[in-house]
Amino acid sequence: MPRLADHEQRRHQITNAARRVIASGGLEAATFQSVAAEAGVSVRLVQYYFGTKREFLLATHRAVMVRAATRFARELAALGESATPRDILRTLFTELLPLDDARRDDSIVLGAFHHATLTGAEIGAADTLGAPRFVVDTTAEQLRRLRIAETPIAARALELDAQLIASTVGGLVQGFLVDCPATEDAAELLDRLLDRMLEP
Repeated sequence: MPRLADHEQRRHQITNAARRVIASGGLEAATFQSVAAEAGVSVRLVQYYFGTKREFLLATHRAVMVRAATRFARELAALGESATPRDILRTLFTELLPLDDARRDDSIVLGAFHHATLTGAEIGAADTLGAPRFVVDTTAEQLRRLRIAETPIAARALELDAQLIASTVGGLVQGFLVDCPATEDAAELLDRLLDRMLEP
């Protein structure tokens, strides 16, 4: 009797294919036909697992987020319990920067989703806000470990600084996608940002 297909593995196969299609051709290139061809499966199978294009696009976005979170968790575990707020933030932001082929493809895919939210395509801003919110919240949490925010003004400054740091890293990500040689400066730029923003 043939073994039943592993549904999660099949979904993963399809979202990986969608990620590759989007990385090379943008969100508009991701159709049932192109993703099925890239995955080596039938169009009907893609439709079976993801009833609409929007569903497989959102599943692909989630898969990219899971990849990034897995990388971050692995590196964070390697730091150990003695990791400082700076260590944690540097690790988080390093995993977001397009410093190798996998992270570069993920950054391109996330950029394509961001563009879609601006143009009113099938993806809305609410569909993609989870990841940026996580980065801002994590940054704010680490800033709280460094600072005492006993007043509303201090607490507000901390939140604004977290948003500023996260937005700056987002700008670095997009800049490095265009100017690949600049990635050689990534570590220095990131350290400079943290030096300035993590001062008491």
